[in-house]
Amino acid sequence: MPVDSVLEARIRSEIIAQVMARAEGSGGFLTRAELLDWRVDGSRMPVIDYSRGIRNPAEFSSTLSIVSAAGGPYDDVESPEDGLLHYSYRKGDPWSGDNRKLRNALETGMPLILFRKEMPNVLTPVAPVYVVDDEPENSCFIIALDEAFRFLPRGAAMSADQKRYALRLAKQRLHQPAFRTRVLVAYDTRCTVCSLRHPALLDAAHILADSDPRSLPTVTNGLSMCKIHHAAFDQGMLGVTPDYRVRISTAVLEEVDGPMLKHGIQAMEGITLRLPRQAASHPDRDLLAERFEVFARRL
Repeated sequence: MPVDSVLEARIRSEIIAQVMARAEGSGGFLTRAELLDWRVDGSRMPVIDYSRGIRNPAEFSSTLSIVSAAGGPYDDVESPEDGLLHYSYRKGDPWSGDNRKLRNALETGMPLILFRKEMPNVLTPVAPVYVVDDEPENSCFIIALDEAFRFLPRGAAMSADQKRYALRLAKQRLHQPAFRTRVLVAYDTRCTVCSLRHPALLDAAHILADSDPRSLPTVTNGLSMCKIHHAAFDQGMLGVTPDYRVRISTAVLEEVDGPMLKHGIQAMEGITLRLPRQAASHPDRDLLAERFEVFARRL
């Protein structure tokens, strides 16, 4: 039975908060199985659809979630100009069914969850996102990562500052979470240095710095690290050789502090990284060599 708009907004807000909290606790991603078995107030309410890339609960007047997957059955494209997602109309009548509920989300401003399908059965949630435009001439809806885009110009009408903001937002809310998912899954959700398995305490560290224009969000340019080893890596306290061995800077090795420094960092000197099972996911040796060269100057 359909619910009124106030109740729908409350339930939707609770689902979004719960999805994002659970994802953060598991490393930034969720599985298809747990999303299909989602519970709301004790009752089962799937957050994604069994077979389609859009979830339109019968009780809701607007779409709850959409799935974007590379190589999927639809031509969903993220614009390189402004980071907005051009989400193709779903199959069938463009004015009814799934498309009608997406259009209603545009009219009401109801937030959605965007799931990025990085690999089979693994999805990275990005929320809230908003339907901010409908382009019948291109048979697509425009999905934005900020409610402000409901009121800002788009495309050629955007200012240079607005485009930079949109692209920065896409990098922070789309690309970085997707990169983290790919890296953590490849490393079996554990730190490559110390094998810590608590997902909420794991990051995807870039080998070639994210600020470097050559840096790509690929698994081979990443290392799954706990937050302390990621910070040590970024601060030049910890380095990784091209043959996958950990080195600790001389200054840190000579320090005398508490047990965290002794056992958490100094004890890592000389160990070999725990690598992904798939050789194709191993860190790029050339990138490690470049990064280690900078580290070695401080030894």
